[in-house]
Amino acid sequence: MYIAELKKKQGDKTYKSILVRESYRDNGKVKHRTIANISKLPVEHVRQLKTSLKGEKGDFKVSDLGVGRSYEYGGSFALRELAKDIGLDTAIFSRKTQWRENILAMISGRILHQGSKLNLINTYMDTALWEIAGHKFGVRPDVEKDCYKPMDELLKRKDIIERKLAKKHLNQGTILLYDITNTWLEGEYKGSQIVKYGRGKGGKQGYKQVSIGLLTNAEGCPVGIEIFKGNTSDQTTVLDQIKKISEKYGIKEAVFVGDRGMLTQKRISEIDSDYFKIVTALTHTELNTIIEKENIQIDLFDEMNITEIIDSENKEMRYMLCKNEKEKIKERNTREALIKKVEILFSKKAAVKQKRDKQKTCAGVGRIFEKIKIEKFFLWDVDDNGKLTWSRKEQKIEEEKLLDGCYVIKTNVSNVMNKENVVGAYQGLQKVEQAFRNMKTVLLELRPIHHKSDDRITAHIFIVMLAYYLQWHIMQRVMPLFAGDGKGDERRWSFDIIIKRLKSITRVEQLIKNIVIKTDISKPDVEQNEILKLLKVKL
Repeated sequence: MYIAELKKKQGDKTYKSILVRESYRDNGKVKHRTIANISKLPVEHVRQLKTSLKGEKGDFKVSDLGVGRSYEYGGSFALRELAKDIGLDTAIFSRKTQWRENILAMISGRILHQGSKLNLINTYMDTALWEIAGHKFGVRPDVEKDCYKPMDELLKRKDIIERKLAKKHLNQGTILLYDITNTWLEGEYKGSQIVKYGRGKGGKQGYKQVSIGLLTNAEGCPVGIEIFKGNTSDQTTVLDQIKKISEKYGIKEAVFVGDRGMLTQKRISEIDSDYFKIVTALTHTELNTIIEKENIQIDLFDEMNITEIIDSENKEMRYMLCKNEKEKIKERNTREALIKKVEILFSKKAAVKQKRDKQKTCAGVGRIFEKIKIEKFFLWDVDDNGKLTWSRKEQKIEEEKLLDGCYVIKTNVSNVMNKENVVGAYQGLQKVEQAFRNMKTVLLELRPIHHKSDDRITAHIFIVMLAYYLQWHIMQRVMPLFAGDGKGDERRWSFDIIIKRLKSITRVEQLIKNIVIKTDISKPDVEQNEILKLLKVKL
C-alpha cells in the first residue's frame, strides 16, 4: 500500500486528490486500485500515514517537530575542501594528524573569524571550524594544546612548506616579485631579537616593529615570507632573498622585481647578473641623472607609448620611459599642497613683530623643512632682527612639473622580454602591496600581534601568509563573479561578501519532542550554489 497524490485540471481550477492505493497482479500484469480517499484528512495525519505505510516507526505530531541549534558550516567546510584541493594540507604535512588539522583551522579562521587564537578557540559553539578539524562539537579546544603547540610544529616545517609552494608555483626563468613592509607591536618584548624600533611605514611612528619580506610569483601567489628585525633596511634583505631563491628553492635563473628603494645600484652589483636579472624603477635623483646623461627629451615620456633607451655606457641596461596621467595630477596636487602648508607655517613665523634671535628663527625654518622636504622650491632669508621673508622658486617648480607622472623602469633582461612585459613586471609589484593590505587589515588581521616570543610571532605571521595563499586561490576561482558584476554603486561582489555568503550556510539540528534526531545542512540558495560551484566544492 502507498499514498498517491493526483492532480486533475478542469478549466482554470486544479483539483488534488490524496488516495490510499495498493498494487496487485492480474494475469501477470501489475495493476493499482484505490482503497480509500483521504483528501480531507489534516496534513499531519496524511504525513503520519505515509510514514506508517513505509514501515517507519514513530508516533509524533507536526507540533512535536522543532529546530535546535544552528551554527556556521559552509565557510569552514568550503575552505577546508579548497585547502585539500590545492594541496595546502599535504604541503603542511603529508599525513593527517591533529596538529595539522588544527593549523588548517587557524588558517581558515584568519579568513572566517579573525582575532586572537583565544578568540578563535571561543567560537567553538558558533562554527563547525573545530568540528571539521576533528574536535567534538560543543567541547572547547585548549588554546595551548590546540593552537600554540601546533604553531611550534608548523614553524619547524616552514622551510619545507615554502619549498613545496615554490616547486608548485615557480620555475626556471620565472618572474619573482618581492617587497618588504613592517608591522608594529605593543607591550614588552624582553629578549626579542626581531622586535625593534624602526622607521615605520604607513604613518605609524614610535612603536616597536618587525619587518616582513614577501616573495610571490608573477601572478601574486605567495611562496615565501621572511621576518626581519624591525630596523632592517629594505635593500639589505635583497641578497639574502636571492640566496634563498637559489639555495632553498633550487631556482637558478629568474627575474627579480623590486621597488626603486630596494634595488639600488649597489645591490644590483651584488647580484650575479648571469643568472638573476632585475627589474626596478629609477629614483627621482636617478631619473634626472639619466635624462641629462642620455640627453632624453621630455616629450619621449608618453602615456600611450613606451619608449626604450639603451644605456650608452652599459649596453645590457635598458630603460623604459613611461608616463601616468593620474600620477601626474596627483604629484602636482601633492606638491602644491605641501608648498601651501609651508607658506602657512612661514606666515605664522613672519607675523611675530617683536625682535627675535636670528639663529632661533633659522632653526625653526630648518625644522619645517626637515619635516616637509621641499626646501628646493623656496628662497628664504632671516634678517638681523629675526624677521623671515621668503618667495617661491617658480622656475624650479615649473621644471619639476615637466616630470610629473614620468617614471623610468630599468632592467638588464635581454630582449626576450619586450618593453611592455618589463613594465608589466614592475607594475606587478602592486600585487605584493595588495597582499600586504589584505594581510595587515581587517580581512586577515595580521595585527595586533598578541604573541611575545620571536618563534610564535614568526609562526603567527606565517599562518597569515598561508591564509592569504588560500584567499588568493579563492579569488582565482570566483573571478567570473567579479567579471559579470556591476560598476560603482551597482557592484554586488567583494571577497568579504563571498565569505559571508558561505558562512550563512549553516548546520541545523532537527528535533522531535526536543530530542535531536537528525542534523541537516541548510539548503544553499542560487548565489551560494554558484560560489560553491566556482570553488569546486560539494557539500
